[in-house]
Amino acid sequence: MPPILLAVDKTYPKGLMWFRRDLRIDDNAALWQALRACRQVVCVFIFDKAILDALPRADRRVEFIRESLVALDTELRALGGGLIVRHAVAEDEIAALAKTLDVQAVFANRDDEPDAMARDARVFGALADVGVLLNVVKDKAIFERDEVLTQAGQPYTVFTPYKRAWLAKVDDFYLKPYPVRAYVDALAPPPADHRAPVPTLEAIGFKPTNLASLEIPTGAQGGAALFDDFVERIDRYDTARDFPAVRGPSYLGVHLRFGTVSIRQMAGTAHRLSREGSAGAATWLSELIWRDFYFQALAHRPDVARGKSFKPEYDKIIWHHGKHADGLFAAWCQGRTGYPLVDAAMAQINQSGYMHNRLRMVVASFLCKDLGLDWRRGEAYFATHLNDFELSSNNGGWQWASSSGCDAQPYFRIFNPVTQSERFDPEGKFIRRYLPQLAKLDNKVIHAPWTATPVELEAAGLKLGEHYPKPIVDHAEARERTLQRYAVVRKVAAGA
Repeated sequence: MPPILLAVDKTYPKGLMWFRRDLRIDDNAALWQALRACRQVVCVFIFDKAILDALPRADRRVEFIRESLVALDTELRALGGGLIVRHAVAEDEIAALAKTLDVQAVFANRDDEPDAMARDARVFGALADVGVLLNVVKDKAIFERDEVLTQAGQPYTVFTPYKRAWLAKVDDFYLKPYPVRAYVDALAPPPADHRAPVPTLEAIGFKPTNLASLEIPTGAQGGAALFDDFVERIDRYDTARDFPAVRGPSYLGVHLRFGTVSIRQMAGTAHRLSREGSAGAATWLSELIWRDFYFQALAHRPDVARGKSFKPEYDKIIWHHGKHADGLFAAWCQGRTGYPLVDAAMAQINQSGYMHNRLRMVVASFLCKDLGLDWRRGEAYFATHLNDFELSSNNGGWQWASSSGCDAQPYFRIFNPVTQSERFDPEGKFIRRYLPQLAKLDNKVIHAPWTATPVELEAAGLKLGEHYPKPIVDHAEARERTLQRYAVVRKVAAGA
């Protein structure tokens, strides 16, 4: 629920605030609840082995979390508290800490991902065994689960009517921040035997990445700086966001993912500026509403996280498989498809953990509809490499691209990687940044190097097949094969 400013009710002598995907103090729903409900609040974060053990040893997300925790711990200490940081299995450690610290309640913000819900159910049981209550509240969405439903009481499966209903329901009440700092007197430092600096990456089995050299700001202060910068140019967002060589996006995805910014502040600002006439703010608000839309879709259809198509008939599609398919997938992953915009986009994600949103759609369409490969392979690759990986949005986006999801693009809509490149990177600036071997090509042929004349290739010092690959598929031919592949869906839909 949004904040309801009632009198402080110190129900519990001591509580434990369990930080997870909410690495900030301001406008933190669970922290606000804990501080109001408890005379003392101790704070903890768990580097959960159940999650971390499956990750690559050099993972920018883990480093982002670690640096954000250092900032959070510093801020908590300045307010009279501090942060206990453990490297353990969360479902074991939370109950053990609750017992050791003699707390009566644990507070956390809700996470509706299926694995997180299963973990929280186990934590709830473990805490119950030691007589401690687990309080879980909404924080990462404006509306979640069943808060926006159709008139028939069903979840929306099409975005536009969901957006209308979302906008009709939202008001200042739902966008009001939680006044955490009014209650920080309840923060308590960790007991002496629990006080320690935030562990290094090496201490939890990880290696430093190139996060610092990428100049990705961390922590709540970093998120605030990015947001302030974006607000200065938000009016241009509706036109600038599609061009990967332009500073158009907010770049706040990783901060939204780990809660170093507040969704209420983001959506509240966008909503206010939209009402004042900013087309850019209105467009960005739509993107934030898409985020809520995918959250509620996952909450109602958790089976999509286990590889099921949102539209069951699309599970009938037969994707390419075998060694040839594996080779195509490797070329896609490594940016060796011969289509410059696709390859530059894959270089971007591989080097930085970020990919421009327009390019996410282009490379996803290319994987599914040019290469004929299962969308689940691309979904898994993004899940491993994206700094801002969010299960609901990643799954929703990939199913959108493959036409199997809620409100997905029609199966016959197939992005042409060359025309997309010509339209959204007309001068080839983005391509040249990530594919310097193509830098000397003329703007007219850089989008499709195989169309260059021998003279043009020689002048650019480029040999196709040596310095840069020839296309691994012909787009026009691949398009026809895709239409045939999706024919099975039309038959199922027709009841054949």
